[in-house]
Amino acid sequence: MNFNTSKESHETHWKRIFYPIWTGQAFSLISSAAVQFALIWWLTTETKSAMVLSVASIAALFPQAILGPIIGTLVDRHNRKMIMISSDLSIAFATLILGAVFAFGSVQVWMIFTLLVVRSIGSAFHTTSFQSSVPLFVPEDQLMRVSGLNNTIYSASNIAGPALAGIMIAAMPMQYIVLVDVAGACIATSTLAFVKLPQPVRNESEKKGMIYEMKFGFSELAKSRGLMMVSLVIGVVTLVIVPVGALFPLMVNGYFKGSATQASIVEVAFGSGMLLGSLLLSLWGGFRKKVNTINTAIILLGATLIGSGLLPSSGYIGFVAITLLMGLSGPLFGGPYTVLFQTLIAPSVMGRVLSIVNSMMLILTPIGLFIAGPISDLLGLPFWFLMSGILITLTGIAGFFIKSIKDLENTGKHSHQETSLEAQADRDQII
Repeated sequence: MNFNTSKESHETHWKRIFYPIWTGQAFSLISSAAVQFALIWWLTTETKSAMVLSVASIAALFPQAILGPIIGTLVDRHNRKMIMISSDLSIAFATLILGAVFAFGSVQVWMIFTLLVVRSIGSAFHTTSFQSSVPLFVPEDQLMRVSGLNNTIYSASNIAGPALAGIMIAAMPMQYIVLVDVAGACIATSTLAFVKLPQPVRNESEKKGMIYEMKFGFSELAKSRGLMMVSLVIGVVTLVIVPVGALFPLMVNGYFKGSATQASIVEVAFGSGMLLGSLLLSLWGGFRKKVNTINTAIILLGATLIGSGLLPSSGYIGFVAITLLMGLSGPLFGGPYTVLFQTLIAPSVMGRVLSIVNSMMLILTPIGLFIAGPISDLLGLPFWFLMSGILITLTGIAGFFIKSIKDLENTGKHSHQETSLEAQADRDQII
């Protein structure tokens, strides 16, 4: 009787932590996506400068890439719940100040850039803290489901955010639009305030200083050749796929001779595919071996790019359908990839390892864009899509044959068992 009660407690208590946080994050992410879109649109209409938009993209991405290892170390050192709350409130405060500046009509472009930097740093702290905390209170057999649910709200925000922004831009001035993000942050912090997040057992490396801790994070990642190889596979995909997303509007306008409305339909199709992929992952959970789900999804992504590159200039409708499948593949390899880290890396160093990996992926973004631009101008957009698809497909196929990847969830079993025991001890403290 007591055993059943205890088992039921273990199986249900995580939901009382996760779902309030998840609900708050849904409001926060959608409101943030709406305000982010509105700010970019303001820059577009006010400056009409591609350079300004490029700098805005750098401001939104590079702080995370550069500060990632430091952020991960701080997350592992301090209370993750308080970091999440502080991050949300910092972003809200900076946004509130910008709203006041908009109200007085004295907004400068550099102010928007500054806010994007603050949002980037705050998001990095928040995301790393949350991802690092999940395995401490979510049962291992539910991690894939939780990853799918998290991806669902990210995907939904990519669809709902711009749509909400479009409505607000037509109905109200910017000083009121930015307040939506402040309201979303307040909801998110309110839900966080009423749950208790466990803290990991402190690692001995914390006594030796920040530099040592960052190096320790790198060494923890390097311990697993399988994780390193999977990260290399995902890195190749990131290097190739990020420019594809940036080239969507040009593909629609330049190759298919489509309008702005048709370009927006493609973006909605991609976001809808991501949402479907996230829901599928949360319901299905993927194959028994996570690496098989990752490799299969990468091959699907490659096939959609090959199909896009082979379409005739009259094949816009086919491109929309293919784009939906393209979006669907993303959560199916991204979700299991995150879960691999959550199950194979000790919670006490999770922040450092995840932030290091995220930084490496973000650094690849401008490299991919730098490569794609000249090739697409010289040989045409369909050629870039076709070659990208072939490279990604071969990368996914290779993942099935690389021994360290094939054996990853077996060779990592011993350290994984230790991680599970550590996480279970922390779960027991809050039940």
